[in-house]
Amino acid sequence: MQTRKLGYTDLYLTTIGLGTWAIGGSGWQWGWGSQDDAASVAALQRGLDLGINWMDTAAAYGLGHSEEIVGKAIAGRRTEVFIATKCGLVWDEGKPDVYGRLTARSVRAECEASLKRLNVEVIDLYQIHWPHDDAHIEEGWSAIADLIKEGKVRYAGVSNFTIEQIKRIQPIHPVASFQPPYSLIERGVEKDLLAYCAANNIGVIVYSPMQTGLLTGKFTPERIASLPADDWRKDRNPHFQEPALSANLALVEGLRPIAERYGKSVAELAIAWVLRRPEVTGAIVGVRRPSHIEETVGAGDWNLSPEVIAEIDGLLAERERALA
Repeated sequence: MQTRKLGYTDLYLTTIGLGTWAIGGSGWQWGWGSQDDAASVAALQRGLDLGINWMDTAAAYGLGHSEEIVGKAIAGRRTEVFIATKCGLVWDEGKPDVYGRLTARSVRAECEASLKRLNVEVIDLYQIHWPHDDAHIEEGWSAIADLIKEGKVRYAGVSNFTIEQIKRIQPIHPVASFQPPYSLIERGVEKDLLAYCAANNIGVIVYSPMQTGLLTGKFTPERIASLPADDWRKDRNPHFQEPALSANLALVEGLRPIAERYGKSVAELAIAWVLRRPEVTGAIVGVRRPSHIEETVGAGDWNLSPEVIAEIDGLLAERERALA
Protein backbone atom coordinates (compact mmCIF):
# COMPACT_ATOMS: atom_id res chain seq x y z
CA MET A 1 0.00 0.00 0.00
CA GLN A 2 1.24 3.46 -0.80
CA THR A 3 2.42 5.72 2.01
CA ARG A 4 2.35 9.48 2.49
CA LYS A 5 4.55 11.62 4.70
CA LEU A 6 2.77 13.06 7.74
CA GLY A 7 3.40 16.79 7.68
CA TYR A 8 6.90 17.75 8.79
CA THR A 9 7.50 14.44 10.61
CA ASP A 10 9.56 11.44 9.56
CA LEU A 11 6.45 9.21 9.72
CA TYR A 12 5.34 7.69 6.43
CA LEU A 13 1.83 6.41 6.99
CA THR A 14 -0.10 4.03 4.79
CA THR A 15 -3.05 5.79 3.21
CA ILE A 16 -5.35 3.68 5.38
CA GLY A 17 -5.04 3.49 9.16
CA LEU A 18 -6.92 1.26 11.57
CA GLY A 19 -9.59 3.00 13.63
CA THR A 20 -10.64 1.78 17.06
CA TRP A 21 -13.55 3.95 18.19
CA ALA A 22 -16.15 1.19 17.94
CA ILE A 23 -14.08 -1.52 19.61
CA GLY A 24 -14.19 0.44 22.85
CA GLY A 25 -17.59 -1.20 23.29
CA SER A 26 -20.52 -0.03 25.34
CA GLY A 27 -20.63 1.54 28.79
CA TRP A 28 -19.84 5.09 27.72
CA GLN A 29 -21.86 7.83 26.09
CA TRP A 30 -20.50 7.46 22.54
CA GLY A 31 -20.37 3.67 22.39
CA TRP A 32 -21.37 1.47 19.46
CA GLY A 33 -22.92 -1.30 21.53
CA SER A 34 -21.16 -4.37 22.93
CA GLN A 35 -18.22 -5.74 20.94
CA ASP A 36 -16.31 -9.02 20.69
CA ASP A 37 -12.81 -8.30 22.01
CA ALA A 38 -11.27 -11.36 20.36
CA ALA A 39 -12.70 -10.30 17.00
CA SER A 40 -11.39 -6.77 17.57
CA VAL A 41 -7.85 -8.03 18.20
CA ALA A 42 -8.07 -10.27 15.14
CA ALA A 43 -9.27 -7.34 13.01
CA LEU A 44 -6.36 -5.12 14.02
CA GLN A 45 -3.84 -7.90 13.46
CA ARG A 46 -5.37 -8.66 10.07
CA GLY A 47 -4.85 -5.03 9.16
CA LEU A 48 -1.17 -5.32 10.01
CA ASP A 49 -0.96 -8.51 7.95
CA LEU A 50 -2.37 -6.58 4.98
CA GLY A 51 0.36 -3.95 5.27
CA ILE A 52 -1.34 -1.15 7.20
CA ASN A 53 1.23 0.53 9.43
CA TRP A 54 -0.71 2.71 11.89
CA MET A 55 -3.56 2.59 14.36
CA ASP A 56 -5.55 5.46 15.80
CA THR A 57 -7.17 5.17 19.21
CA ALA A 58 -8.07 7.38 22.19
CA ALA A 59 -8.24 7.11 25.94
CA ALA A 60 -11.94 8.01 25.83
CA TYR A 61 -12.96 5.13 23.55
CA GLY A 62 -14.67 2.73 25.94
CA LEU A 63 -13.10 4.63 28.83
CA GLY A 64 -9.70 3.07 28.23
CA HIS A 65 -10.89 -0.24 26.81
CA SER A 66 -9.95 0.51 23.20
CA GLU A 67 -6.36 1.27 24.16
CA GLU A 68 -6.20 -2.01 26.05
CA ILE A 69 -7.37 -3.89 22.96
CA VAL A 70 -4.77 -2.12 20.83
CA GLY A 71 -2.12 -3.10 23.36
CA LYS A 72 -3.09 -6.75 23.00
CA ALA A 73 -3.19 -6.55 19.21
CA ILE A 74 0.31 -5.06 18.84
CA ALA A 75 2.01 -7.30 21.42
CA GLY A 76 5.14 -8.64 19.74
CA ARG A 77 4.53 -6.45 16.66
CA ARG A 78 5.40 -2.98 17.93
CA THR A 79 8.00 -2.37 15.22
CA GLU A 80 5.34 -2.86 12.52
CA VAL A 81 3.02 -0.09 13.64
CA PHE A 82 2.83 3.59 14.52
CA ILE A 83 0.46 4.29 17.40
CA ALA A 84 -1.67 7.43 17.55
CA THR A 85 -3.82 8.12 20.58
CA LYS A 86 -5.52 11.11 22.16
CA CYS A 87 -6.01 13.05 25.38
CA GLY A 88 -8.24 15.83 26.63
CA LEU A 89 -11.43 13.85 27.30
CA VAL A 90 -11.70 12.44 30.80
CA TRP A 91 -14.33 10.70 32.89
CA ASP A 92 -15.28 10.07 36.48
CA GLU A 93 -15.04 6.50 37.73
CA GLY A 94 -18.31 4.63 37.34
CA LYS A 95 -19.91 7.23 35.07
CA PRO A 96 -20.36 6.92 31.28
CA ASP A 97 -19.96 10.58 30.33
CA VAL A 98 -16.72 12.16 29.13
CA TYR A 99 -15.82 15.82 29.40
CA GLY A 100 -12.95 18.09 28.40
CA ARG A 101 -9.95 18.78 30.60
CA LEU A 102 -6.58 20.04 29.35
CA THR A 103 -4.68 21.09 32.45
CA ALA A 104 -1.02 20.11 32.42
CA ARG A 105 -1.50 17.74 35.34
CA SER A 106 -4.39 15.99 33.62
CA VAL A 107 -2.61 15.63 30.27
CA ARG A 108 0.44 14.14 31.93
CA ALA A 109 -1.66 11.68 33.93
CA GLU A 110 -3.58 10.69 30.78
CA CYS A 111 -0.35 10.04 28.91
CA GLU A 112 1.01 7.80 31.64
CA ALA A 113 -2.27 5.86 31.72
CA SER A 114 -2.29 5.46 27.93
CA LEU A 115 1.31 4.22 27.89
CA LYS A 116 0.36 1.60 30.45
CA ARG A 117 -2.82 0.45 28.67
CA LEU A 118 -1.05 0.29 25.31
CA ASN A 119 1.98 -1.37 26.91
CA VAL A 120 4.40 0.81 24.96
CA GLU A 121 7.29 3.06 25.94
CA VAL A 122 6.50 5.87 23.54
CA ILE A 123 3.42 7.17 21.71
CA ASP A 124 4.19 8.04 18.08
CA LEU A 125 1.45 10.66 17.72
CA TYR A 126 -0.30 12.18 20.73
CA GLN A 127 -3.33 14.29 19.88
CA ILE A 128 -5.69 16.58 21.75
CA HIS A 129 -9.02 14.89 21.11
CA TRP A 130 -11.37 17.88 21.36
CA PRO A 131 -10.69 21.48 22.36
CA HIS A 132 -13.63 21.50 24.79
CA ASP A 133 -11.48 22.91 27.58
CA ASP A 134 -10.64 25.98 25.51
CA ALA A 135 -9.23 27.96 28.43
CA HIS A 136 -6.46 25.40 28.93
CA ILE A 137 -5.53 24.62 25.31
CA GLU A 138 -2.13 26.33 25.58
CA GLU A 139 -1.43 24.69 28.96
CA GLY A 140 -2.32 21.24 27.68
CA TRP A 141 -0.27 21.69 24.50
CA SER A 142 2.72 22.84 26.53
CA ALA A 143 2.45 19.68 28.62
CA ILE A 144 2.53 17.57 25.46
CA ALA A 145 5.61 19.49 24.29
CA ASP A 146 7.27 18.57 27.60
CA LEU A 147 6.33 14.91 27.09
CA ILE A 148 8.08 15.05 23.71
CA LYS A 149 11.23 16.41 25.35
CA GLU A 150 11.05 13.55 27.86
CA GLY A 151 10.82 10.93 25.10
CA LYS A 152 7.35 9.67 25.99
CA VAL A 153 5.78 11.13 22.83
CA ARG A 154 7.33 11.53 19.36
CA TYR A 155 4.96 13.99 17.69
CA ALA A 156 1.91 16.00 18.69
CA GLY A 157 -1.30 16.69 16.79
CA VAL A 158 -4.82 17.95 17.27
CA SER A 159 -8.29 16.77 16.38
CA ASN A 160 -11.46 18.81 15.79
CA PHE A 161 -9.67 22.16 16.16
CA THR A 162 -10.40 25.38 14.30
CA ILE A 163 -7.68 27.25 12.42
CA GLU A 164 -7.73 29.91 15.12
CA GLN A 165 -7.09 27.31 17.82
CA ILE A 166 -4.23 25.79 15.83
CA LYS A 167 -2.67 29.23 15.44
CA ARG A 168 -2.79 29.70 19.21
CA ILE A 169 -0.59 26.68 19.90
CA GLN A 170 1.78 26.74 16.92
CA PRO A 171 4.26 29.12 18.62
CA ILE A 172 4.52 26.74 21.59
CA HIS A 173 5.33 23.62 19.56
CA PRO A 174 4.73 22.82 15.87
CA VAL A 175 1.54 20.92 15.10
CA ALA A 176 2.39 17.69 13.27
CA SER A 177 -1.12 16.64 12.30
CA PHE A 178 -4.75 17.59 12.22
CA GLN A 179 -7.55 15.04 12.51
CA PRO A 180 -10.97 16.20 11.26
CA PRO A 181 -14.10 14.38 10.14
CA TYR A 182 -14.22 14.12 6.35
CA SER A 183 -16.50 12.16 4.07
CA LEU A 184 -18.75 12.53 1.06
CA ILE A 185 -21.37 14.04 3.36
CA GLU A 186 -19.09 15.85 5.86
CA ARG A 187 -17.09 18.28 3.73
CA GLY A 188 -16.49 21.25 6.02
CA VAL A 189 -12.69 20.90 5.95
CA GLU A 190 -12.64 21.65 2.23
CA LYS A 191 -13.51 25.29 2.87
CA ASP A 192 -10.20 26.38 4.38
CA LEU A 193 -8.70 23.83 6.79
CA LEU A 194 -7.12 21.56 4.17
CA ALA A 195 -5.44 24.52 2.47
CA TYR A 196 -4.22 25.86 5.83
CA CYS A 197 -2.68 22.51 6.75
CA ALA A 198 -0.95 22.20 3.38
CA ALA A 199 0.47 25.71 3.67
CA ASN A 200 1.80 25.00 7.18
CA ASN A 201 3.17 21.49 6.57
CA ILE A 202 0.60 19.87 8.86
CA GLY A 203 -0.41 16.32 8.03
CA VAL A 204 -4.12 15.48 7.79
CA ILE A 205 -5.54 12.14 8.94
CA VAL A 206 -9.29 12.11 8.50
CA TYR A 207 -11.83 10.18 10.53
CA SER A 208 -15.23 8.75 9.59
CA PRO A 209 -14.59 8.57 5.81
CA MET A 210 -17.43 6.01 5.72
CA GLN A 211 -19.58 8.27 7.92
CA THR A 212 -19.72 5.82 10.85
CA GLY A 213 -20.78 3.01 8.53
CA LEU A 214 -23.48 4.82 6.58
CA LEU A 215 -21.36 4.89 3.41
CA THR A 216 -20.54 1.18 3.46
CA GLY A 217 -23.62 0.28 1.45
CA LYS A 218 -24.83 -2.07 4.17
CA PHE A 219 -27.44 0.11 5.86
CA THR A 220 -31.17 0.23 5.33
CA PRO A 221 -33.81 2.01 7.42
CA GLU A 222 -34.71 -1.38 8.90
CA ARG A 223 -31.14 -2.12 9.94
CA ILE A 224 -30.78 1.32 11.52
CA ALA A 225 -34.00 0.74 13.48
CA SER A 226 -32.57 -2.54 14.77
CA LEU A 227 -29.37 -0.98 16.15
CA PRO A 228 -29.02 -1.58 19.90
CA ALA A 229 -30.14 1.17 22.24
CA ASP A 230 -26.55 1.77 23.39
CA ASP A 231 -25.31 2.46 19.84
CA TRP A 232 -25.06 6.25 19.68
CA ARG A 233 -25.74 6.33 15.94
CA LYS A 234 -29.33 5.17 16.31
CA ASP A 235 -30.78 8.30 17.88
CA ARG A 236 -27.98 10.89 18.08
CA ASN A 237 -26.27 10.87 14.70
CA PRO A 238 -28.10 13.37 12.45
CA HIS A 239 -26.95 11.59 9.29
CA PHE A 240 -28.96 8.55 10.41
CA GLN A 241 -32.12 10.63 10.92
CA GLU A 242 -34.61 12.04 8.45
CA PRO A 243 -34.58 14.03 6.27
CA ALA A 244 -30.85 13.42 5.80
CA LEU A 245 -31.15 9.63 5.97
CA SER A 246 -33.15 9.23 2.76
CA ALA A 247 -30.81 11.55 0.86
CA ASN A 248 -27.76 9.70 2.20
CA LEU A 249 -29.11 6.27 1.29
CA ALA A 250 -29.96 7.57 -2.20
CA LEU A 251 -26.34 8.73 -2.53
CA VAL A 252 -25.14 5.26 -1.56
CA GLU A 253 -27.34 3.67 -4.22
CA GLY A 254 -25.86 6.06 -6.77
CA LEU A 255 -22.34 5.10 -5.70
CA ARG A 256 -23.00 1.38 -5.86
CA PRO A 257 -22.81 0.91 -9.67
CA ILE A 258 -19.65 3.03 -9.84
CA ALA A 259 -17.94 0.82 -7.27
CA GLU A 260 -19.17 -2.37 -8.96
CA ARG A 261 -17.80 -1.18 -12.29
CA TYR A 262 -14.31 -1.33 -10.77
CA GLY A 263 -14.85 -4.47 -8.70
CA LYS A 264 -14.79 -2.47 -5.47
CA SER A 265 -17.13 -1.97 -2.53
CA VAL A 266 -19.09 1.22 -1.86
CA ALA A 267 -16.95 1.62 1.27
CA GLU A 268 -13.75 1.51 -0.79
CA LEU A 269 -15.14 4.15 -3.13
CA ALA A 270 -16.03 6.42 -0.20
CA ILE A 271 -12.54 6.07 1.27
CA ALA A 272 -10.77 6.54 -2.06
CA TRP A 273 -12.80 9.72 -2.56
CA VAL A 274 -11.35 11.38 0.55
CA LEU A 275 -7.88 10.18 -0.39
CA ARG A 276 -8.19 11.97 -3.74
CA ARG A 277 -7.16 15.17 -1.93
CA PRO A 278 -3.36 15.59 -1.85
CA GLU A 279 -3.61 17.34 1.53
CA VAL A 280 -4.91 14.13 3.13
CA THR A 281 -2.16 11.90 4.49
CA GLY A 282 -4.42 9.01 5.36
CA ALA A 283 -7.93 7.91 6.28
CA ILE A 284 -8.91 6.18 9.51
CA VAL A 285 -10.97 3.09 8.74
CA GLY A 286 -12.87 1.63 11.67
CA VAL A 287 -12.76 -2.14 12.10
CA ARG A 288 -14.47 -4.58 14.45
CA ARG A 289 -13.78 -7.88 12.71
CA PRO A 290 -11.24 -9.04 10.08
CA SER A 291 -13.77 -8.88 7.24
CA HIS A 292 -14.18 -5.14 7.78
CA ILE A 293 -10.62 -4.34 6.79
CA GLU A 294 -10.57 -6.95 4.05
CA GLU A 295 -13.56 -5.19 2.47
CA THR A 296 -11.97 -1.73 2.62
CA VAL A 297 -8.21 -2.14 2.24
CA GLY A 298 -8.43 -1.90 -1.55
CA ALA A 299 -9.14 1.81 -1.24
CA GLY A 300 -5.57 2.49 -0.16
CA ASP A 301 -4.17 2.13 -3.67
CA TRP A 302 -7.21 3.23 -5.68
CA ASN A 303 -6.61 6.55 -7.43
CA LEU A 304 -9.93 7.79 -8.75
CA SER A 305 -10.00 9.10 -12.31
CA PRO A 306 -11.27 12.62 -13.09
CA GLU A 307 -14.25 10.99 -14.79
CA VAL A 308 -15.24 9.08 -11.65
CA ILE A 309 -14.79 12.17 -9.49
CA ALA A 310 -17.02 14.14 -11.85
CA GLU A 311 -19.64 11.40 -11.71
CA ILE A 312 -19.60 11.52 -7.92
CA ASP A 313 -19.83 15.31 -7.99
CA GLY A 314 -23.10 14.88 -9.87
CA LEU A 315 -24.45 12.55 -7.19
CA LEU A 316 -23.45 15.00 -4.46
CA ALA A 317 -25.26 17.79 -6.28
CA GLU A 318 -28.39 15.61 -6.39
CA ARG A 319 -28.09 15.05 -2.63
CA GLU A 320 -27.82 18.77 -2.00
CA ARG A 321 -30.94 19.43 -4.08
CA ALA A 322 -32.84 16.75 -2.16
CA LEU A 323 -31.95 18.44 1.13
CA ALA A 324 -32.62 22.00 -0.04
